[in-house]
Amino acid sequence: MLLSVIVPCYNEELVVNETYKRLSEVMKQTGMDYELVFINDGSRDQTFPLLYQLSQTDPAVKIINFSRNFGHQCAVTAGINNCNGDLAVIIDADLQDPPEVILDMLDIQQKENANVVYGVRKKRDGESKFKLLTAKYFYRTLNKMSDVQFPVDTGDFRLIDRKIINEFNRLHEKNKYIRGLISWMGYKQLPCYYERKERFAGETKYPLKKMLKFASTGLLSFSKKPLKMAIWTGIASVLIGLIYAIVILIMKIISPESFVVGWTSIIFIVIFFGGIQLLTIGILGEYIGNLFDEAKDRPEYIINEKINL
Repeated sequence: MLLSVIVPCYNEELVVNETYKRLSEVMKQTGMDYELVFINDGSRDQTFPLLYQLSQTDPAVKIINFSRNFGHQCAVTAGINNCNGDLAVIIDADLQDPPEVILDMLDIQQKENANVVYGVRKKRDGESKFKLLTAKYFYRTLNKMSDVQFPVDTGDFRLIDRKIINEFNRLHEKNKYIRGLISWMGYKQLPCYYERKERFAGETKYPLKKMLKFASTGLLSFSKKPLKMAIWTGIASVLIGLIYAIVILIMKIISPESFVVGWTSIIFIVIFFGGIQLLTIGILGEYIGNLFDEAKDRPEYIINEKINL
């Protein structure tokens, strides 16, 4: 049985050698044949030269080198599309998810004959309270708004079997939310609890802007409720407008001499209804943008070269 380890890398020169060392040690403990599939996602530092050196001394190191930076989810997708394993583990290069947990995942998979074993973070070291709080409420909000239930406090760190790999390779949507897609497939999926560590070195590749974009992708990929919310918000705004018009009419009939139409109320109404319209158009635009990406049918990523694959 062959085990593939999929490792997306972007500007990880400070950590890639340590990642290789720890993954290799864990793989030897499994007693399985293995391949380490590193995806260089358009790194601008020495990540690719370091990976290339490793590939020349260890044939188990396989490299997919992108033509430019396409993003984390595209890198993971390329790894799944090109791996050869009967089982595959998705893990980031920063060592926040300890490679040693792979042994626990394999143990759960073999004992329970599970198709997916996903990592659940009991503790997250080195992350701000803001990030912890927003992540907590994002997953719970996504579950409430989606027809599919997703495990909370999880990332892409997980073990998947060949059945999941084959089904994933049939999915051709462009803006992927991978952890959501794997949950959507069903089959037997079990948790593996662990403590997440601080980055071994380097800086996070998910600043606030990318986190918001990632959250938006997850929400729009698995829920049509924002569109329904826009409809109900529109209905509510119409009712508010009608009530306000009735109030004005009554005031004018009861006390026409004291009724003065002011700029404040007019400006308030214009801003309120204008905001509702722009919000609705924005939500609709996000869905149309996704449809536009699908209609263009461009590849998710472009591979410049493959090494040892």
